[in-house]
Amino acid sequence: MKDKKRIFSGIRATGRLHIGNYLGAVKGMLKLQKDPKYEMLFSVVDVHAMTTPYDKKTLKQKTREVVLDYLAAGLDPEKSILLVQSKVADLHSELMFYFSTIMTVARMQHLPTFKEKIKQHPKNVTMALLNYPVLMAADILMYKSEFVPTGIDQEPHLEVAREVARKMNSNYGTNFPEPERFDTLGRYVPSLTHVGKMSKSVEGSYINLVDDLETIKKRLAKAPTDSGKGEKIPMDSPISNLLHLVGLIQGEKRKKEYQEQYKSEGIRYKDLKEELAKAIYKELEPIQKRRKKYEKNPELVDRIIEEGAEKARKIAKETVKEVKEKMGLI
Repeated sequence: MKDKKRIFSGIRATGRLHIGNYLGAVKGMLKLQKDPKYEMLFSVVDVHAMTTPYDKKTLKQKTREVVLDYLAAGLDPEKSILLVQSKVADLHSELMFYFSTIMTVARMQHLPTFKEKIKQHPKNVTMALLNYPVLMAADILMYKSEFVPTGIDQEPHLEVAREVARKMNSNYGTNFPEPERFDTLGRYVPSLTHVGKMSKSVEGSYINLVDDLETIKKRLAKAPTDSGKGEKIPMDSPISNLLHLVGLIQGEKRKKEYQEQYKSEGIRYKDLKEELAKAIYKELEPIQKRRKKYEKNPELVDRIIEEGAEKARKIAKETVKEVKEKMGLI
């Protein structure tokens, strides 16, 4: 496996995946499963969910929902590693502590995401929240991952991982790669509300992988539009975002046809949304069928989770041992 390049993808355990997750990371990674040059590691980072207020009664089920969505989307446990983070939490937490010895509090406090979370959760500014980027670095570097499929908004965290790698390599002679952001066609999937990107934390902004055709139609129906006609489509407008989604799902050719239509006879948004809804459902239907098969076989899912943890632990133990040796602990 050493000659393969590792790609690490981590998704928080906050419920079922939406098409933003799928188009933004999962779909692109799944295409690489068959490429012998890469080794894929898909992780449900459930421990990360604890860095902000969460519901302990639903965390386990939300984690399983993401596992099911990964498998339904086409993850092959024979070709890729599927990891539930808490299954190897002892090693991830240990590596995070070693990394935290070279990162300053000031560095963590200046991260834009930390400042945002403070505003969102002013009564829950915990050490776990402060250490979030260091834990993320541990997740990635534990497996010597060279690429991480993530949005541009996560670049500050990825830079922390690169900084950790540089400092560990310089101070202790380790050989951590400096992970790069792995770009996919759907690296940015806009929110249906036209505010930021598609997010599970913003109601009305997303379409779940499990949504049926009628639900997809209802979600798209609420997406804001304009008159449908003009000399030029405004940049970063609700229409620009909607057409971006058309491009991701139906292709750039269809997107350009709509752009020309906007400047000539005009777009009938009801027809556009109807067509887009059917195209989205066509993409999701086989995913939903596979999901139902896994839902009916919980023992198989349990086995896949345990086998993924065993594969990950084998790699993780080697990394932690190497770090302890380099840092003078053994």
